[in-house]
Amino acid sequence: MIPEVLQQHDTIVAVATAPGRGAISVVRLSGPDAFGIAARHLRQMPSHPRTAHLCEVFRGDEKLDEALVTLYPAPNSFTGDDTVEFSSHGGNLVPASIVAALTESGARQALPGEFTRRAVLNGKLDIIQAEAIGDLIDARSHIMQRTALDQLDGGLSRRLTALRDSLLELESLIAYDVDFPEEDDGPIPRARIETAAESVLASLDQLLLTVPVGEIVREGAVVVIAGPPNVGKSSLFNALLGKSRAIVTEIPGTTRDALEGVIDTGKWPLRLVDTAGLRETGDLIEQLGIEVSERYLAGAQVVLACAESAASLDQIKEVVGKRTEAPVVSVRTKADLVANGEKLPPSAIAVSAETGLGLKELLGAIDRVIDRRQGFIPPDVPILTRARHRKALDSARGDVAQFLDAWRMQRVPVTIAAAHLRTAISELEELIGTFEVEDVLDRLFSSFCVGK
Repeated sequence: MIPEVLQQHDTIVAVATAPGRGAISVVRLSGPDAFGIAARHLRQMPSHPRTAHLCEVFRGDEKLDEALVTLYPAPNSFTGDDTVEFSSHGGNLVPASIVAALTESGARQALPGEFTRRAVLNGKLDIIQAEAIGDLIDARSHIMQRTALDQLDGGLSRRLTALRDSLLELESLIAYDVDFPEEDDGPIPRARIETAAESVLASLDQLLLTVPVGEIVREGAVVVIAGPPNVGKSSLFNALLGKSRAIVTEIPGTTRDALEGVIDTGKWPLRLVDTAGLRETGDLIEQLGIEVSERYLAGAQVVLACAESAASLDQIKEVVGKRTEAPVVSVRTKADLVANGEKLPPSAIAVSAETGLGLKELLGAIDRVIDRRQGFIPPDVPILTRARHRKALDSARGDVAQFLDAWRMQRVPVTIAAAHLRTAISELEELIGTFEVEDVLDRLFSSFCVGK
C-alpha cells in the first residue's frame, strides 16, 4: 500500500475501460503534473479544455496511436485535479503502451477506486455518491440503475444532511438554554425540544423502512421454484430466464443442487432459484440437494409451487407451505398438455415452458406479491441499499430515541442527555463523509475497478 501522503500528490494513470477487444479504450491521467506528462507524448497539446482533439501519441520517436485527447483543468474535473483522457483505439496493446509511456514520464499506476477516492477527498463527491458509482456499474436491473442514479444525484445525501442539520439545531437549542437560562425570552419550551426530536426520529424510521426494499433492489427478490421431481421446474426456470441453464430430462431427480439466475422484469429484480424435487429418497446426493432446497425455501420472498395436474396443486402447495413462510403461488406447469375443461384452483396460474403461455401472467403475479410484502414507499424517500447505511442509521436512531426517553423522564442532567444527540450527529457525518474517515474510504474503494 502506497502511503496516503504520496497518493494525494502523485499523478496517476489507468485504463478506465474494460480490457479486451473493442473499438475504443479510455486512458485516464489525473494529478498535479497530468498536463506536463501528457505534453511529453503529444506533438501538440489541445488548445481548448473539455474539447476533444485528434492527437498523435508518441513514446519517444515511436508513434503509439492517434487518439482523441481531452483536457479537464482543476477543479472542473471528475477528480478535482488536472485530468487528461486519451480515447485511443481499443484492444490490449494500444492502451497498455500509452499507460507504459505515461508511467515512464512520472505517472503512477492508479490503485482500485483511486480516481473516485480523489473526487471524494477533493469535495467533488461525498461517500454515498461514491458508493452510488459502484452500484451503478454493478447494476443488474433497471430499479437498481434508477436507485443508484438518485443517490449519485445526491438524493440520499441531501436527506441525511437535512437530518444532521436538524440534530445540530436541536443541540444548539439545548446548549443555548443551558448557557443562557435567564434570557428575556425565557427557557426553551420542553415541548419544542420533544417535538423536534420526534420529527427526526420519524424521519429516521421512514428511511429504515426502506431497508428490505433496498435488499431486493440490490440482490433481487428470491423466487424459489419448488415441487416434486419431473413436474417441469427446470423447464420453467429456463423459460423465465430466456436461456437454457438447467438440464431438462425425463428422469426424476435430475436437479441435485439449486441453480440461480437473475431476471429484470422492469419492476423488481428476481433471483430465480431452481431446486431439487421434494420427495422421499434414499439417494444420499439427492437428499443433500433436497436439504439445499429447503434452506432456499426458508429464505424465499416468493415460492412457486409447481404441479403438472390441477388435482395435485393444492396438495403440493400444502407440502411446500410447511417449509416456508413466504407467499406461495400455485403454478400448473405443462399447460400445453392440459385437457380441455380442466379447472384450476383459484389464483393458480397455468404456464407452458414450451409455448410461453402464462409466463407474463406469472411474472405479474410475482410482482404483485412483492408489492404487497414491501408495502408503499413514498417516491420522495431515498432507498437504503447498503449494510453500512442501515447500521449507521440504526445507531443514530437508537441515540435519538435514548435522548428522547431521557428528555421525557428527566432522569439525567440535560447535558448528559444531549450527548446522545452528539453521537447521532457523528454517525450521520461518518455516513455522509462530512469529515474524513480513512478506514471507511479504504473499505469502499478496495472493491472498485482500477480505472475508477
